[in-house]
Amino acid sequence: MADDIADTNAVELATELTIAWLGNPNTRISAEEVPAFLGKMHETVSVLLGSGAQPAPVEDTGNDYVPAVSVRKSLASKDHIISMIDGKPYKTLRRHLATHGLSPAEYRERYGLKADYPMVAENYSESRRAMAKKIGLGRKPGTKVAKAEGAPVAGRRRKEAVTAE
Repeated sequence: MADDIADTNAVELATELTIAWLGNPNTRISAEEVPAFLGKMHETVSVLLGSGAQPAPVEDTGNDYVPAVSVRKSLASKDHIISMIDGKPYKTLRRHLATHGLSPAEYRERYGLKADYPMVAENYSESRRAMAKKIGLGRKPGTKVAKAEGAPVAGRRRKEAVTAE
């Protein structure tokens, strides 16, 4: 009798916890995954209440992560990269991955991506590169940047520039 009450209580608690978790707007789960989640929740609640057997150790099956989009679709646009975690577009994935506790290497490993898979959208990378070159980053110390063709190079005296012509 007490076992039936504890089991019913575990079912109710697991159901309430699952409903609360699914009610969170940040939760993204497909309908096919809900029964498995509910079962796992019931098993955990039963163990915590002491009415269930200890859960069997879970074997690591390797890649349990299903990408939200294909690799081809994630790189389809030059303006953004689509995350394989949640399927949303980003200009750069680094901060997004950090919120999920991943490094770029771990992200690539999780989804079986090549080592040269980009973490930044192509157009964003080009605009950052152009801005860096414009302000003089990437040049050797002591070299001057010419302002325009035919204009004297910074650092030359005006007299030398005139005689050179």
